[in-house]
Amino acid sequence: MKTTIRIAGLAVLTACIAACSTTAVIEPQDTAPASPIDVSAIPDAVPKAEPLSRYGNPESYVVYGKRYHTLSSSKGYRERGMASWYGTKFHGKRTSSGEPYNLYGMTAAHKTLPLPTYVQVTNLDNGRSVIVKVNDRGPFHDDRIIDLSYTAAAKLGILGKGTGRVEVSAIDSGAGTTESRVAASGAIPVTTAEQTLYLQVGAFSSPSNAERLRNEIREQQIAGVRIVESMGASGTFYKVQVGPLADSAEAERIARSLKPLGIKESRSIVQ
Repeated sequence: MKTTIRIAGLAVLTACIAACSTTAVIEPQDTAPASPIDVSAIPDAVPKAEPLSRYGNPESYVVYGKRYHTLSSSKGYRERGMASWYGTKFHGKRTSSGEPYNLYGMTAAHKTLPLPTYVQVTNLDNGRSVIVKVNDRGPFHDDRIIDLSYTAAAKLGILGKGTGRVEVSAIDSGAGTTESRVAASGAIPVTTAEQTLYLQVGAFSSPSNAERLRNEIREQQIAGVRIVESMGASGTFYKVQVGPLADSAEAERIARSLKPLGIKESRSIVQ
């Protein structure tokens, strides 16, 4: 069983956008249905060309004091990280796009992708893949990149653990068959033996700042701290990462231990 913290429905998200800050609602523990059904026959979402949702696509919005910037396009989007899921607590409630959440639907929540966006989600531990429609905002945890519907999580095999390592790839909604949609997404076969989990604790434009943080973490007797140089649209960044890690539980433990250093935002990544 997992614990999930999400913004409950469109009204709260709209309030965040309007006021630029809000006291978010912490929901009680989410659960699976009391009498689960066999979801294996539920088909994946079928990508289709759709206009942007009237709701849920502001240029930016604030949740828990952090500002998120909505992407203008999903083209070329691909990211690896941790996925979680949400179930009965939000069943029937409005999503950020205004559609009701159906735990038996093939949908998902994402912090920055345009609503709607169709994505392929692949479990990096078992190779299973599903296609879902992103129609909601979340998950508002720094170490998670997507919140899946109960059914999508069940089909990927991550219900028991509550989270799982995934790759999320945007799909060209103009593609026709399932095969062509997967090809359009740019998704590649997953070789799980080569995937490793890291905790990213900072990204700097200055290498000296990255080195300073690495040294501070090493002083805490934490091994496996590295600096990864990465080229971006705005220049070179130096990312400080800890790992490789055994699982998400170890990542969460290290993230908690680093909070006294002022590291309040960290994220799990899979490479």
